Amino acid sequence: MEHDTQMVKGILEGCILKIIAVHAEMYGYKVVEKLNEIEFGVNETTVYPILTRLQNKSLLAIEKRPSPLGPERKYYSLTAAGRTYLTEFQETWNQLQRVVNGIMEVTEND
Repeated sequence: MEHDTQMVKGILEGCILKIIAVHAEMYGYKVVEKLNEIEFGVNETTVYPILTRLQNKSLLAIEKRPSPLGPERKYYSLTAAGRTYLTEFQETWNQLQRVVNGIMEVTEND
């Protein structure tokens, strides 16, 4: 089964916010690396537009800093609105997970 692109993008928003929240701040490529460490299987072309979208929604703030490898890096951190959104995402995710798991556990005899 192919991943539903819209579903994955919505879930990725919450996952990206959580990863940044745990580390307080992070630059874009490091977010990609962290997602791939947990086997999400994404690349920069997927993550960077989401980071931009989250920034445009005022959920992320950026600070540009020098990079030892070339151009400045954008470091992302959660805004107050981003922390609120993340809390709501986690609550919604937990509820959705319970409901879907309950449905998936149904057998023919139920």
